Amino acid sequence: MIYIPGRRARVSPVRGNVSRVTSTPPPAVSVIMPVLNEERHLRNSVQHILGQEYAGDLEVVIALGPSSDDTDRIAAELTAEDPRVRTVPNPTGRTPAGLNAAIKASRHPVVVRVDGHGMLSPGYIATAVRLLEETGAANVGGIMHAEGENDWERAVACAMTSKIGVGNAAFHTGGTAGEAETVYLGVFRREVLEAQGGYNEEFIRAQDWELNFRIRQDGGLIWFSPELLVSYRPRPSVRALAKQYLHYGRWRHVVARYHAGSINPRYLAPPTALVAIAAGLVTGAVLTPWGFVVPAGYLAAITFGSLPAGKGTSAGVRVRIPVALATMHMSWGWGFLTSPRKLARRVRASSVARPAAADRHQM
Repeated sequence: MIYIPGRRARVSPVRGNVSRVTSTPPPAVSVIMPVLNEERHLRNSVQHILGQEYAGDLEVVIALGPSSDDTDRIAAELTAEDPRVRTVPNPTGRTPAGLNAAIKASRHPVVVRVDGHGMLSPGYIATAVRLLEETGAANVGGIMHAEGENDWERAVACAMTSKIGVGNAAFHTGGTAGEAETVYLGVFRREVLEAQGGYNEEFIRAQDWELNFRIRQDGGLIWFSPELLVSYRPRPSVRALAKQYLHYGRWRHVVARYHAGSINPRYLAPPTALVAIAAGLVTGAVLTPWGFVVPAGYLAAITFGSLPAGKGTSAGVRVRIPVALATMHMSWGWGFLTSPRKLARRVRASSVARPAAADRHQM
């Protein structure tokens, strides 16, 4: 259990444990960052970490993939400027491999995941450590607060924080604190990561969802809190957004195949919509114009549904929101429908070779 100094004895709202009054300093924290081609945001992201008001020790471990931009140079400058920042190599460039490399190189009992384009809100780390103690959770996380720097990115941000864009996912749209299936990024107890053997490196995407599923299967609690907010920079083009969501859909289907019973209706909405639109277009072109009602209805839905999402934004943002919504929905749906079964078979094969949690050595 992690204890916070100066707190009165209290009953945990989740586990029923009584927190002890203690004067010990807060636990030291390791922040892990997998980065690849993050020259635009890396320095700002690290500055948001180092600027946290936290009384405990803090280290930042950056796992460097084979970037083709100035990411490595910026990372070298950051390590030279502050001894709390270190780098480790991530030759494959894959996110889960980078996360595991950074976990292995880090040393503190609380592990905070941050991406190279994420900006922690003030007090994020202190609040997360407090929530770990109060809830007894294995992992706590909060809101992925998308913020753009131009009209397109702002449109994507509106789409990503609206229910018509991402359904009822609390870490996108907000909500009340409570138990969750998964959270954005995450603040973990190190012993939980070690017991699970870290991230499954076969999951190029959806590795956070898959890890949280395993934690929940082992009886661990995943806790969402709107107190935790990370600003996120959306993809800068339609093509980049489409690629991102295609991979989201593809790897979410792998999770569903690998972990039976892990799917829910929200994940089936985009592929269902894609199939219905395609069927409507074919029917309209070959049989009857009435078939066009389905794609027309979808266009009307995202157009009118984007109005509340874009409230208070410029005209340039509002006209781009339906494009962002359609890109997200159709790309996710296509990725889900075309996800090769061989990906799930490969994950299963790699898992057979992974030792049982009880037998894994300390990372």
